[in-house]
Parts: sequence; C-alpha cells; structure tokens
Amino acid sequence: MIDEKDAIALVSKYPTVPLTVDCVIFGFDENSLKVLLIKSDLAQFQGKLSFLGDNVHVHEDLDTAANRVLKERTGMNDVFLEQVHTFSKPDRHPAGRVVTTVYASLLNSKHHELIIQDNELKWHVVNQISEMAFDHQQILEVCTKWLQKKVQEQPLAFNLLPTKFSLRALQNVYEAILDIKLDRRNFRKKFASMGFLNDTNEMETHVTHRPGKLYTFDFEQYQQKKKHFISIDF
Repeated sequence: MIDEKDAIALVSKYPTVPLTVDCVIFGFDENSLKVLLIKSDLAQFQGKLSFLGDNVHVHEDLDTAANRVLKERTGMNDVFLEQVHTFSKPDRHPAGRVVTTVYASLLNSKHHELIIQDNELKWHVVNQISEMAFDHQQILEVCTKWLQKKVQEQPLAFNLLPTKFSLRALQNVYEAILDIKLDRRNFRKKFASMGFLNDTNEMETHVTHRPGKLYTFDFEQYQQKKKHFISIDF
C-alpha cells in the first residue's frame, strides 16, 4: 500500500498538461439559432471567433470552472451547463498541449442579458460561421450535433417559446436548431399524436400572417410519459 509521501512523489512525476474549459452557449432569437462568441486575443488567430474559455484553477472541478467562466465573461449565473465532450489532440493549441472540456447550453437570448460585453462578445448565427480560432469550428460542429440530438429527446425547444405559442412558432424553433425544412402537415400531426400540447382556445394577435391557434406545453403529461418517450425523430 502506497503511503501519502510516496503518493505525492508519484504524482509529481506525472506530465503537466494544461486543462481548460470552453463554454458553447446557444441562443434562439429572430427565428435563428445563435452562439455566443468573442474574438481571439492571440496574434495567430487575430480577428477570428472563439468560445468563452479559461484554465481550470487548482482548487476547481470542471463544473465549477465552467460556471465561473460564464459568470466572469457574461455576468450570467443562472444558466444550466452540460458537459459535452473533451478535446485533446496534441496540436489543437499553438502554444503546446492543451486539453479542454466543453460545456454547452441552450437558452432564450431575450431572457438572458449580457451584463459584461468584453472582447466584442456577441451572438452569431450558427449557420453563417465558416472559420474559427483553434479547433473551435470542430467544437461547434460537435456541440451543434449534441444540441440537435438533445432537442429531439427532451422538450428543450419549449423553453425558447412564450408560455402560449403557435405551431408555426414551434416549427420555426425546430427548423432553426435542426437546420432543415419540415413538412408543415407532418410536423403538426406528429405533435398532435404525442399529446403534450394543450389547446388554449385562443388565437395569435398582432401578426402579419394568418393568426394561428395558441397552445401550451403540458409538462405534467410529459413527466408521466417520458420513461417511454424515445425521440421525436424528424
């Protein structure tokens, strides 16, 4: 059995590799899926976009570090973050070996105000991003696929809508996240068959198109059925 002194000596021989976290914050606004990005401050990537990230401090676990980064860089502290993937290719950082663990979240950007806006921190439309610093383009692709899978397995999309919403608005959310065009009739039939929507007997107002019915999402019904719910599967 190794005593404490021997254990410390053993650990001291471990290779030292910087550990970082990156936050991929997706938002929905103006019928578009967006992501929160800054401009890299490294000369090699001057002007290129990157995610919010930082080193993990000695006293921190990964979850704590990710929440700290988001709080320090945006001022937001009420965002749920989920660990998505760890990126560890030896050449992913120009300064040397750096391992990063990526966290992601989906929120309604209208409901989460950016209190801090340093380093040109802005929302960018996901499907308009073509080049990023480091390996962040690959990170974006992995996290976008994670999000697309997530919204088909859980009712996350409803958090992006008002309490009362039209089926047109609901379809707009799924089309923006999945980056596909969905058949209107099949979309409505699919949600009608799941039994998660409540008809409010109200109609849209102040819209430029033909007013549609308004619905609410039945979270209680979803909780009862979610054990047997596999995927929306568009």
